[in-house]
Amino acid sequence: MLWTTLVAVLAIAFLFDFTNGFHDTANSIATAVSTRALSPRVAVIWAATLNFAGAFISFKVAATIAKGILNQHLFEGESGLKIILAGLIGAIVWNLITWYLGLPSSSSHALIGGMLGSAISAFGLHANGARVVIWKGIYEKVLAPSLIAPLLAIPCAMLVMFAILWIIRKRRPDRVNHIFRRLQPISSGWLALTHGMNDAQKTMGIAALALVASGHLDPNYHRPPIWVIIGAATAMSLGTYAGGWRIIRTVGQRITKLEPPKAFAAEVTAGSLLWITAHLGYPVSTTHTVSSSVLGAGAAGSRLSAVRWGVAGNIVAAWLITIPCAALVGAGVEVLTRLPGGVFFALAVAAAAVALALYARKLHLAAGKVEVLEPEASSPTT
Repeated sequence: MLWTTLVAVLAIAFLFDFTNGFHDTANSIATAVSTRALSPRVAVIWAATLNFAGAFISFKVAATIAKGILNQHLFEGESGLKIILAGLIGAIVWNLITWYLGLPSSSSHALIGGMLGSAISAFGLHANGARVVIWKGIYEKVLAPSLIAPLLAIPCAMLVMFAILWIIRKRRPDRVNHIFRRLQPISSGWLALTHGMNDAQKTMGIAALALVASGHLDPNYHRPPIWVIIGAATAMSLGTYAGGWRIIRTVGQRITKLEPPKAFAAEVTAGSLLWITAHLGYPVSTTHTVSSSVLGAGAAGSRLSAVRWGVAGNIVAAWLITIPCAALVGAGVEVLTRLPGGVFFALAVAAAAVALALYARKLHLAAGKVEVLEPEASSPTT
């Protein structure tokens, strides 16, 4: 049974990575698609390729997820694997719910919330005289960086955009837009690379935690096994290729109308912040960082009314509820795993969520809503 449960956990971990790529495609390509710098299909292939490459650059985020937020010594044997399984399913269900609603919520927070919910449901706050949750790690490595990164992204994107506006101040708007459309494949590729550095690591960390719990990996490992790295990178890139068109529309068009220079500024800013946080081992939300960069770049040199603050408010609300909602789902699934045949019931929940999402996507494509990726006519940049 231990081996069967381990296989189930690893399969669900890679499924989460797929939904992460599917859910977060918008992070790296929404702005490039909305400005017509790249076609949707070329954009997802470009992003998928660089997401895959980014997964091999740094492993500090993986270490944080595996060792920095929960007491890994409590995850032992089949019972530990069931807790990990429940947390992953909690994250997957919440990812699919927010995808369906078109909300660019955080896959990182969904994973952390799901794991927190399942662990607390199983152990409470203390087990065998030890704390279950490493609260210092949650605060210093998750909450604080995830708050600081988007707060930094807004003014940084505004400064980058003001610098661009100063450089282009005497140039023709149509020429400026043409140049920045040519530059956007580079900036969106940079963002996709850093997205892979950050988000693929989270699944690697969970897979490594499962291998430690089952006794197949030394707790003092330096990096996840190579097959875990390749599996996580592949799952993320395939999810990115599948595309999350509903969220692309929210990030690329509904927050604010972006011209190519503003899209370039948002991508460069977000990618740079994600590069820094990945090397520090902070599993920040790529979604938060990109959305905030879009807000900052969109507001620079424009009236505040140019930003659709109602949509931005909905995104903020999704950020706030992601950890508790994913935790509730994770806790509920953990209770299911205690039943006879509990692993089967947990997998059934995941299968049902995926089936509903695929059905919703089929309806979405049948309705021709991919066409909403074409941007509205934009005013020239001044």
